[in-house]
Amino acid sequence: MGYRFGVDDVAFLRSRHGAKALEMVSALPLTDRSMLADVTEARSRYAPHDAALIETVRCRRRAAGKLRHADDLLLTDDALQQATASPVAGHRATEIATRWPGAVVHDVTCSIGGELIELAAVPGIGGVIGSDLDRVRLAMARHNTVVQQSTGVQQSTGVQQNTVAQQNTVAQQNTVDPKSMAIGTGRVPTLLVADALTPTSRADVFLADPARRSGTGRVFRLDALTPPLLDVLMTYAGRPLVVKCAPGLDYQVLRDRFGFAGEVQVTSLDSSVREACLWSGPGIDDGRRATVMRTDADGTVRVWEITDAESDDVAVGDPGTFLLDPDGAVVRAGLVRHYAHRHGLWQIDPHIAYLTGDSVPDGERGFRIIERLPSTGEKVLRKALASYDCGSLEILVRGLDVDPDSLRKRLKLKGSRPLALVLTRIGRKGVGFVCEPGVRAG
Repeated sequence: MGYRFGVDDVAFLRSRHGAKALEMVSALPLTDRSMLADVTEARSRYAPHDAALIETVRCRRRAAGKLRHADDLLLTDDALQQATASPVAGHRATEIATRWPGAVVHDVTCSIGGELIELAAVPGIGGVIGSDLDRVRLAMARHNTVVQQSTGVQQSTGVQQNTVAQQNTVAQQNTVDPKSMAIGTGRVPTLLVADALTPTSRADVFLADPARRSGTGRVFRLDALTPPLLDVLMTYAGRPLVVKCAPGLDYQVLRDRFGFAGEVQVTSLDSSVREACLWSGPGIDDGRRATVMRTDADGTVRVWEITDAESDDVAVGDPGTFLLDPDGAVVRAGLVRHYAHRHGLWQIDPHIAYLTGDSVPDGERGFRIIERLPSTGEKVLRKALASYDCGSLEILVRGLDVDPDSLRKRLKLKGSRPLALVLTRIGRKGVGFVCEPGVRAG
């Protein structure tokens, strides 16, 4: 469990003295071997703020690669774990601006301001409001939105600085006038101390990200989220609402049992499924969508999408030249067959997500089949892999109860050739495929 920040900690970290202290602590290794000496050094100079300084630097280092300009942010460990990766949040902000041009957007669970930063950077957004019950995170969000503006993410140049007292005064009002929140005027997002289940603005679009962590760890039940997901959906029913959820959300239960109407978007970034997002409100049709984001070597993020509006008419047949494991967003969104139809692929079993074909779609990863094995028994696998001089092995599994790491150790491979092993079932029978290492087409 990370250090528990207070409002006084944030005030210090935002001060000139705090900024200098962060520079010094940032130069410390803060590794397991150096931690005792580093803590002693920081404490001798900056007590009682040494713990806050060390935790901030460690959080910033963990945030690198996930959040833009991480070295300038104030954040907590829990907030970082739930924060949306900047490219994903930026993509969502752009879509909101496209769907609702000029809209004022209110993030009702804004936390440290990650979504606010991306919303404020999009020219098509008319204004941005953020609210949260956690005053510490709001203070961090105030810092982060101002700092990101000065580092170039925010496109406007002005800065609106509200004191905590001013924020509390605004939060006690019934509503916030969206016209006063226009980003185009050069202001940073307006922040409020407010409960997500008590509407406090007349915004055009609402955004929510219910907390999925408690004092005992992650929570998975819909009613255990903070605030509960169903309460959020009911509070903003009939209005444009975007709710970020865990990628494992059982959205079909949400539809069948609770009558959710809207679009479910599952997003991955660099082959890691990041979230399921619920879009609802006027003009949003029922549907499923997979959004796949990949970062190129130069930092450019490429995006492609597929929806259930496309055909899912595909055949089931014998394996072709390649096996493909579709991106996790495609699988979680239930769009494997739609993806196969788009790219001229087919299934080896109607209930298994692996696809096959004689070519690999551009940008996707495929495994050229060397041999199909008659079973998944370890003796059969060991003999086949030894015959190909296998030394390093990537193991992919679907439809079977096999732990890849444990199996790899038991196989005791001694060769020099890298290979891949795909284990799955066709019908009720387990099968194995020895393959060349996966390659990404294009």
